[in-house]
Formats: sequence, structure tokens, C-alpha cells
Amino acid sequence: MTHAIELADYIAGFAGSPLAPWCASLPWELPPRAPEIVRRLLAGLPAGDYAIEGEIAIHRDARVEPGAVLKGPLILGAGCFVAAGAYLRGGNWIDARCSIGPGVELKSSFVFAGTALAHFNFVGDSVVGAGVNLEAGSIVCNHRNERADKQILARSGEGGALQGTGCEKFGALIGDGARIGANAVIAPGALLRPATVVGRASLLDQEAPDAAR
Repeated sequence: MTHAIELADYIAGFAGSPLAPWCASLPWELPPRAPEIVRRLLAGLPAGDYAIEGEIAIHRDARVEPGAVLKGPLILGAGCFVAAGAYLRGGNWIDARCSIGPGVELKSSFVFAGTALAHFNFVGDSVVGAGVNLEAGSIVCNHRNERADKQILARSGEGGALQGTGCEKFGALIGDGARIGANAVIAPGALLRPATVVGRASLLDQEAPDAAR
């Protein structure tokens, strides 16, 4: 069985975004290529709209507080806010009007418009839709440290069977409008449909036997 996952089923604006050339990809195929993809997008940015230094492009309408650590390649879109103490690394594309709060670490991820990572979040190797909110302390894990076989497993679409992804680093595909409660933990390989709500202080692990119900 092959994976039956369409990015557009989770993120409505994917095909109309700068990431459209990769819309046929499986979600875990994108984060390992994040540096390469962001570099390609950097080459086509309008210099008049962005302040570009090396491999970091910050839209002139974005605001970055002193004390934030930004490592390229990185594109930060219009109207974004990055707080002091945030740490962005490993290749990130951040769409317009996103908020990256204090103590947030974002690694090798793609974040669509209007999404907020409130504060003290970790999001690694993920694709995050538009209008998503992660409350304080919620975590999107990207590695199965607890077992000898590190391969990330994911379900072949909603309710499907578990399948190998062939990678050892992947967090989640989070659909538009999802809400992740404070101190919740999303285990690697999660596929969250649009408008999913994850309760505060909960664990969402879609490898669990009841995850396909």
C-alpha cells in the first residue's frame, strides 16, 4: 500500500502558494529539502519587498525583536512577528502574518499564513497550515528517540494503515485552523486534519492502535 496523502486536503492554499511546485510531495519529503527549497525561493524574491542579507530574507513589514536568533536559509513573510528568544534554524519558510513567540524553536519547517506559535514551543521538520494556533508549551516532536528503529511511521491518509516513511526526522502535517492546547505533545508522523483540536496537556500519537478509528 502506498501513502494516500494530498497536501491540498490539509492546506487549502498550498497549490496557490510559492510552494506549489512541491504540491505533489508527501509531507515528510519536504522538511529534509527545506534548505534547498528555501534557497530556490530566495532567488525569486522581490528585493524591494524584503531586506535580504546572505540567506535570510525578512519582509520589510515584518518585525523581529532584538535577541531572536535567525539562521538561514530563511524567508519571513509580510506582517510577521518574531519575539526575543525565538530560535529559527535549519531552513524555514514562514508565510505572512505569522507570530513566533518568545522561547519558540522552529526547525526545517514550512508555516502558512496567520499561524501563531505562542511561546515556548518546539516545532521540528513539519508542514503547518494557515490559521493554526499552538498554545504555550505545546511541542511537535520530530524524532522517535524511544526506540531502536528510528524510522517515522505515518498513516496512509485518514484512518489508513501505518506505513514507513523512509525518514528518521518528521514532525507533523498540521491542517488549516488546527488548535493545539498548552503543553500538548504531538508525536512524530502525525497528520492533523483541518480544524483539529488537541486538548491541553495531552499526547497525540497516531501510531497508537486507536488512532485509525
